[in-house]
Amino acid sequence: MSIIMKDICLTILKGILFSLLLTVCLNSTVHSQNITKSGDTIQPTDLTDVLKKLFKVKIDTLKPIKKSSIAILPTLSYNPSFGFVFGAKVSAGTQLGDPSNTSYSIIGLEGFITTKGIISAQARHNIFTPGDKWNWQGHWQLSKYGIIDYGIGTGAGSYRGRGFIINEYPTVNSDSAFPIKYSYIRLFEKVYRKIGSKLFAGAGIGFDFHYKIDDQKLATQFSTPHKRYSVRNGFDTLKYATNGILLALQYNTREHPIRSYGGMYADMSLRFNEEWLGSTIRSTQLAFDIRKYWSLSKKNPEHVLAFWHWSTFLLGGKVPYLELPATGYDTYARSGRGYTIGRFKGPNYFYLESEYRFPITRNKLLAGVLFVNTQSASDDINKDLFDYWDMGYGAGLRILFQKKSRTTLCVDFAKGNYGSNGIFFGLNEVF
Repeated sequence: MSIIMKDICLTILKGILFSLLLTVCLNSTVHSQNITKSGDTIQPTDLTDVLKKLFKVKIDTLKPIKKSSIAILPTLSYNPSFGFVFGAKVSAGTQLGDPSNTSYSIIGLEGFITTKGIISAQARHNIFTPGDKWNWQGHWQLSKYGIIDYGIGTGAGSYRGRGFIINEYPTVNSDSAFPIKYSYIRLFEKVYRKIGSKLFAGAGIGFDFHYKIDDQKLATQFSTPHKRYSVRNGFDTLKYATNGILLALQYNTREHPIRSYGGMYADMSLRFNEEWLGSTIRSTQLAFDIRKYWSLSKKNPEHVLAFWHWSTFLLGGKVPYLELPATGYDTYARSGRGYTIGRFKGPNYFYLESEYRFPITRNKLLAGVLFVNTQSASDDINKDLFDYWDMGYGAGLRILFQKKSRTTLCVDFAKGNYGSNGIFFGLNEVF
């Protein structure tokens, strides 16, 4: 085995051991984190209550309480390469079984269109059948999409940001930015079967197809990070696919999937991207998603200390450039506040974030968060995982939209390295 291969294997092993150690350490305290509604002595007021009071809408106390809820957030942003972005995010939830033994199910829809031809529609779901016997998780997307690329790996100090970020894109592109447009089809679906009190085993499929890739700076210069990586690793610069099957384990003690006051969520998945399924080049990836929540008050459980770890390791083969794990490529595209989506990427990627969540008003209508995150990514040449770290930090406001589902409207201001900073809007907590 070559020295390079030994270094790669050692890096991956370190990451796996760190992830497993983190899981064990967090799990050791999870038994004391069960938060019940009975311990909360403060009755919440949500935005719906405020509007009903403002417009003097009479509440029918005899009307049965709905099991489902829905929230809508309009979105607006701008980027010189993609134009003005108009769209909306929808979050819907429902209870499919007895609340005492069935987790809350969520469906999220998102769509937007821009003045320069970018259009996207996507749906995500996390559905629990009665008694949590089955859990379905999926992400479907059909887009003519785009990112502002800054190359591969963390620690790229020469690639500086310009312009204030609104959600995913900066309002001004720096000279070191590489806009890329492409068409994208994604079909991702996992199903879990309950095999223990809080343990699930699952399997799934993932199909990701990028085509009509327009690396826009190739019109004015000879090469870009996307072209160099693709040529080095044997990928077509205009199209490629990553199609695979997944095996997964999930451990879940969260008392609520949208805004948890206690418990833990840990998911480990192994993905086999095979050429016989249509992948351009075969590869194997190992991914972790670990989240832990501590409530700091029995009287008001919304005082929460939360931690999140998300990582992906390349165990073999090669992954195309636009499918490399990256900032904001998590399930709900919320990681890496302080940076644009896809800002840092690499064959191996490691992310950590922590938040302190606290109520601002006594009626819980307004709450706040303080957060800090850090990420590390390797490249395919000589930069190893953990060689460089890039941090982000900030503060945010939460407006309780629906108290039944704990849905919140989120407004976060965040700063990162290399002049990167912006404002980020969303529905529900980041993790």
